Amino acid sequence: MIVLILIASILMASISVIQFKNEARRYHQERLDRKEDAVKEHINYILSNSTYPLTERNLPLIFKDKIHELSDIHNVEINIYSLNGTLLKSSKASFSVDNAAPPLPNYVIKLVQSSIEKRYIDIKREDGVKIRSSYSQIKDDKFKPLGILNLPYVEDDSFYESEIQDFLVRLSQVYFLMLIIAFALAYFLSSYITKSLKTISDKINETSLDQKNEKIVIEANSREINSLIKAYNAMVDKLEESAAMLAQSEREQAWREMAKQVAHEIKNPLTPMRLTVQNFQRKFNPEAPDLNQKLNDYTKTLIQQIDTMSAVASAFSNFASMPAQQNETLNVVEVVEFSLDIFNEDYIKFECDAKEIITVMDRTQLIRIITNLVKNAIQAIPENQTNKSIIVSVKRKNNFVAIIVKDNGIGIEKANIEHIFEPKFTTKTSGMGLGLGIIKNIIENYKGTITFETKYGRGTSFIVLLPIT
Repeated sequence: MIVLILIASILMASISVIQFKNEARRYHQERLDRKEDAVKEHINYILSNSTYPLTERNLPLIFKDKIHELSDIHNVEINIYSLNGTLLKSSKASFSVDNAAPPLPNYVIKLVQSSIEKRYIDIKREDGVKIRSSYSQIKDDKFKPLGILNLPYVEDDSFYESEIQDFLVRLSQVYFLMLIIAFALAYFLSSYITKSLKTISDKINETSLDQKNEKIVIEANSREINSLIKAYNAMVDKLEESAAMLAQSEREQAWREMAKQVAHEIKNPLTPMRLTVQNFQRKFNPEAPDLNQKLNDYTKTLIQQIDTMSAVASAFSNFASMPAQQNETLNVVEVVEFSLDIFNEDYIKFECDAKEIITVMDRTQLIRIITNLVKNAIQAIPENQTNKSIIVSVKRKNNFVAIIVKDNGIGIEKANIEHIFEPKFTTKTSGMGLGLGIIKNIIENYKGTITFETKYGRGTSFIVLLPIT
């Protein structure tokens, strides 16, 4: 409504200004026409009573004393030109030192001669002032042209400009008052109309999926608002149904995720157990002098992996996703080297810059970190690749122990880099993609970090930093 008032006021002001200008132009034209008619009648009277022969040459003599009288009577400047445009007589004061007046332009003479009324109006601006000049022929009693009469008329628009300014001021005052009334009316109308909308808005803001939402029980004066209230109440009913279904779905999804994670955790120790048994079967020699020591090592490895599965199963029964941490003081170099014994691949190399780096953490979880990373490195190298290499190194970096697993496999594609540690993400044809996510959680629980560097087609390095406690 306010916009419409503004548009209407602008249109009204524009039309009024145009109307004032048209009125001013019409007024000046009519005034010039009246002056010209009066002057020409006076000139005809002078010519009819003149004792001089009525010729073009005698015009300066005929109007020698009369032109100033004509100018004073009619309050207008009068110029009389010959038919070829030379100034013969003018009511404008001049001095002997003044230059000769310029003749009429040829186009003015031609327009006067070619027009039906033998008359032409020229409009031009000089120094910002609009001048309207009329040119018409002076004729004798036999209608023979004697000369050209010129009446310059300066248009004074000060009166109309003052009227326009006064009108615009009054118009702005009226519309300003209308705007104030419109604002007040709009405020009261909006307050009345939006009272129900405010209630609906508050209810919508309070609506939540995890709580019981109240319905709106008001009756509005507007049919549209009542429709909105009914729609909101219907939405509340559907929201309760959706919340119940979502809660059920979330519970089922949580159980599925738990089952997947536990299955992965149970399956994870099976691989090193299988490799240990195969390695024992392949290298078993009953006559070896260190047979008892080897049996103890293999047995210890199997028992550790069995304990891991048992811990996972117990944790699952207690609704826990990971075995509880059993921290102990251990030598990281020794545990990492021991974890690599279960792998039969001869291209796996171990490096360390110190024989002993002591920290406090869960031995089983550290072994899980190493076996998972090494197993991923093995799977990252194509079977048909000739030069296979996996280097596992342990280094001390300030107050951290760095465990680096480097392979020369296919690397990680750029599109997969940001998803590597996401649960259930995998680039392999088998597995559930939980391994890296699980060991990342283990490492972060010990205030450590895991990062990687990769070049697609050349290999990947995973870097684990664990604080030395």
